[in-house]
Amino acid sequence: MTTIEGPIPEEDRGKDTGQKSSASLTWRRFKRHKLALVSLWIIVGVYLIAIFADVIAPRPAGDYNPDYPLIPPQSVTITDPGDGRGMGFYVHGYTQEIDEVSWNRYYTEDPDELHKVEFFASSGHDYQFLGLFTTDRKLFAPEDADAPFFLLGSDSNGRDIFSRVIYGTQVSMSIGLIGVVLSLVIGIALGAAAGFFRGVVDTVIQRITELFMSLPSIPLWMALAAAIPREWGPLTIYFAITVLLSLIGWTSLAREVRGRVLTLRSEDYVVAARLDGASRFRVIRRHILPGLTSHIIASVTLAVPAMILAETSLSFLGLGLQPPVVSWGVLLQEAQNIRSVITAPWLLIVPSTAVVIATLSLNFLGDGLRDAADPYGGAVK
Repeated sequence: MTTIEGPIPEEDRGKDTGQKSSASLTWRRFKRHKLALVSLWIIVGVYLIAIFADVIAPRPAGDYNPDYPLIPPQSVTITDPGDGRGMGFYVHGYTQEIDEVSWNRYYTEDPDELHKVEFFASSGHDYQFLGLFTTDRKLFAPEDADAPFFLLGSDSNGRDIFSRVIYGTQVSMSIGLIGVVLSLVIGIALGAAAGFFRGVVDTVIQRITELFMSLPSIPLWMALAAAIPREWGPLTIYFAITVLLSLIGWTSLAREVRGRVLTLRSEDYVVAARLDGASRFRVIRRHILPGLTSHIIASVTLAVPAMILAETSLSFLGLGLQPPVVSWGVLLQEAQNIRSVITAPWLLIVPSTAVVIATLSLNFLGDGLRDAADPYGGAVK
């Protein structure tokens, strides 16, 4: 890190001396990557949604209304109904018709039935706000708790898709973080050991890595997921899926770390540290691993969307998380047949849009962080 040594002369105070820390240089490079900067705010927003899901979701994930199955997304209007409630946001009620031939339900908005949407309104459903206190206030909810309120439609059981996608964000985004942390620890430890010690250690680790890389991913995921006992609870299955994905996803990072360590171990400052009597583990921790920052950042940010897609794929196939756990993959299970897609396309569009936005944003963010952390990326003017 480049710093300004000694006191700053009085005549130079408030001026740009041209000397900046590596963190500030990295941030300036990152800000040049406009797409990555936008993606950063999107990801921050997604994780804020996951943290405050109980507040944002109008209804609990499992709350259902059998009178309103497969309702299309509702439109919100700004109007004054003239009944004393004043100007505000309103949603229309529905009238239902059943086709006597196909027995399909058809909904039309009732122009005479309006339900006001209030902010920080009482929803009638208690929850623990961040585990601190009990409340039933939601960011927005209909004035009448029993009114039909399905901003993004409902599923076949009359459950609000918008609320379920919000709650699914908690599981799908957290499984990516937890899985990547485990993969990061395994990949860095094995890759650094293989590159630094070489010899027999390198040979054994490389053969293990090649064994895992030679296995086809999807059949391996399916086999491991199928091995999880069905009698396990939802939370246990959640952590089991996370661990299984982590045990598979460390191989690429280990290879990248090994190659970088093989290069860094012959650098002058590493050789000097070893000649000075520093232990091998101190050399790895203090002198080699800091040089892997850009590779680790890129690998982590690109591995999170891979974990999300893996969980989504397994849950979609019915081999991953199962109800009552709510994740984006579990939500996509209802879109497994063509009839559901034709009659209720929002069952496919809404969860898949959430997956696409999250994975693309993480990929763009990873590209920006990799370029910004690369010490050979060019000087910042």
